[in-house]
Amino acid sequence: MADIQLNGRRVLALVTNYGVEQDELVVPVKKLKEQGADVTIAAQSPDAVQTLVGDKDPGQHVDPDTTIEAVDADGYDLLLLPGGTLNADTLRLDEKAVATAKAFAASGRPVAAICHGPWLVVEAGILDGKTLTSYPSLRTDIRNAGAKAWVDESVVRCTASGYTLITSRTPKDLDDFVGAIGEALKAA
Repeated sequence: MADIQLNGRRVLALVTNYGVEQDELVVPVKKLKEQGADVTIAAQSPDAVQTLVGDKDPGQHVDPDTTIEAVDADGYDLLLLPGGTLNADTLRLDEKAVATAKAFAASGRPVAAICHGPWLVVEAGILDGKTLTSYPSLRTDIRNAGAKAWVDESVVRCTASGYTLITSRTPKDLDDFVGAIGEALKAA
């Protein structure tokens, strides 16, 4: 993974200001930046993002670069959706976030979601024919949203239905998740 150079590639991470799982945001952002990618964190407000560890313990504060409402997603190569139960549940109710996920899929650009992050993809209605993974409690939601299959694997890269969807289960899968993101960006 360290030999992948992502200079010129742009990643958009969508999050709420409270409840994103710390490592599912911080680790991919750090590793992708180390590889040369330009990563923008868009939150619901310009205030600092309070991350959580294990959905309960306070984690790092992360300053967003912009807001979901203000960001123009057209210039980005990949959409990153970190998890955290509170983050994902709130984000899927944000109309601009849902529209952004739909726009990425419609344009054929990759979407990467980890843990509870696929809830936004469920809400966007862009799972038809997809095989993916997530935190196990999302299995039924994913199947009901038209996915072909839910599988219990560290990372799943599915190119069905016109766009690449990269998914992982938990922070334990971050190395595989970030590696798959890097490969997708390199190919973009």
